[in-house]
Amino acid sequence: MEIPKTLIEKLKSAKSIIFFTGAGISAESGIETFRGKGGLWNKMSAQELASFDGFMKNPDLVWEWYQYRRKIVRETNPNAGHKTIADFEKHFDEVTVVTQNVDNLHKRAGSSSILELHGNIERNYCMDCKTFYGVEKFLESEEVPKCEKCGGMIRPDVVWFGEVLPQDIFAEAERKAAESDICFIVGTSAVVYPAAYIPIAAKRGGSVLVEINIEPTEITNQTDYSIKGKSGEVLPEIFKMLKEIT
Repeated sequence: MEIPKTLIEKLKSAKSIIFFTGAGISAESGIETFRGKGGLWNKMSAQELASFDGFMKNPDLVWEWYQYRRKIVRETNPNAGHKTIADFEKHFDEVTVVTQNVDNLHKRAGSSSILELHGNIERNYCMDCKTFYGVEKFLESEEVPKCEKCGGMIRPDVVWFGEVLPQDIFAEAERKAAESDICFIVGTSAVVYPAAYIPIAAKRGGSVLVEINIEPTEITNQTDYSIKGKSGEVLPEIFKMLKEIT
């Protein structure tokens, strides 16, 4: 692993940093990726377990699967990559995390400005009155719970296949990307749209694109720097080098 000194120099003068993160950073904590080899989608049908139609057809099955996933998340801890991203807040005027992950690990690691494009598995809401509930409320529920206010069905606050991203959050993410000085693309192939527009918005705004991944991706050739490796190893080294010159 070699960190370009020119990247550290650019970081030294940067004010606004954005981290665009995907399943790869969570995989380093032990959470399986959806599309990688051995991922959850390879074992189960996405349309049955992560779509509105699937939920309406068999709500208890879908709820049980999400309870299983929540258990995995609760037993998982943020890794050095998550923690270092949070540490960046100590050295820059503005640090924003735009994540495709729903596991809440960035918040648990200490990041304060997080835009969740695909929701958060540790939240639920009523499909009828839109009342939100925290994960602790229905922690032991094996069947789909009902809303305490209106009796409607409770669903996970995640974006399912066929659903649109929360437009206010996505618009804010695009704006933050376009205004950033440096955009880190961490643990994502950046091929799933519309989320993949985030690094494009950053590039168009003049941001320096820095990819950190264990393998080349379709966006590699469009980046200014591509560093091969785990985020939990690369990001701490970048942060260490940055502190040494500031």
